[in-house]
Amino acid sequence: MLLAVSSITEFISNFFGTIRWSDAFAAFFLLIAIIDPIGNMPMVIQVRDKGGKIHPTRVCIFSLLIFLVFLMLGDLLLTIFQLEIEYFAIAGGAVIMLLSLEMILDITIFQTTELGNESSDLIPLAFPMFAGPGAFTAMLSMHAKFSILSLLMSVLMCIIVLYIVLRGTNWLTEHLGPVSMYIVRKFFGVIAFAISIQLIVGNLVTVFA
Repeated sequence: MLLAVSSITEFISNFFGTIRWSDAFAAFFLLIAIIDPIGNMPMVIQVRDKGGKIHPTRVCIFSLLIFLVFLMLGDLLLTIFQLEIEYFAIAGGAVIMLLSLEMILDITIFQTTELGNESSDLIPLAFPMFAGPGAFTAMLSMHAKFSILSLLMSVLMCIIVLYIVLRGTNWLTEHLGPVSMYIVRKFFGVIAFAISIQLIVGNLVTVFA
């Protein structure tokens, strides 16, 4: 028993010892700025107010799985489907733009059925809101500089922060009240709209350059 515990402890120690924590934290700060769980909270509330059922654990699991698949197989998947990352980013930017227009104009673009409500954790929350094209592009660029283990640890840290923020969504809405949340939703709707334009236009320039 003691030998098994010792072996496990040694394995964990060796595993964490191989991670360059300076790289992991550098990648974490970049990814968390792109994921922006706090800034995206009004969009999460928008989905919930339309009847979407939000489960923080499921959102985080889906986001983690998407990140892991793209981290390990991103280049291969893009090659298989004959896609450039720029086109992927344009598509994700278009989805974010539609969500932001709902927030700004108080209109309904995404029609949610009962089945759609159950799938809100995956689309649009896990993808493209959190594990989206912006984060994928950043990971592809960092892949050439940082090790897989460092990037993996940065993703895990991002998921932990995302879970904490999602768990606090109900608390925030209860304490801010409907009027304050309406103002916040409008403000961040404009921010999200600007981000979507940046994603679309920036990548269109790259495509047609």
